[in-house]
Amino acid sequence: MMVRMHANPEDVWKPGSFPMNQAVVEPSGRRVHLTGQVAWDADGNVVGIGDAERQTEVALENIARILRDLGGEMSDIVSLTTYFVRDDDREAISRVRSRVFRKETGPVATGVRVAGLWQPELLVELTVIAVIPDDRLQVAEAN
Repeated sequence: MMVRMHANPEDVWKPGSFPMNQAVVEPSGRRVHLTGQVAWDADGNVVGIGDAERQTEVALENIARILRDLGGEMSDIVSLTTYFVRDDDREAISRVRSRVFRKETGPVATGVRVAGLWQPELLVELTVIAVIPDDRLQVAEAN
């Protein structure tokens, strides 16, 4: 029996070249919800002011660091919500996502244009849900 992990039915709109799928079957493992990530460096400074492509890269780098800390990988992401401020930035955001995610295995995705984010210099915020397999999950016991 073949197990399909992604679905893109022929009679539903096509994602095109965008690295996403209409449905992702959650694999076994532990579901991890990440706080929305923006283009802040480790000191809380905005990186890439005015540059949505750079801000998307930094947010994804932050996501990768958090997942790595838990034993996860970017390929463990099953859902991605992108909040963006300017319509003109959609292509730049898509370019970065296409470098990080493969079309065949990409997460489900939602894009939401918003009036603004936490700081006026922020142009993009990414929220993800990942499923990290139990054999890779690294969590510390709470004291």
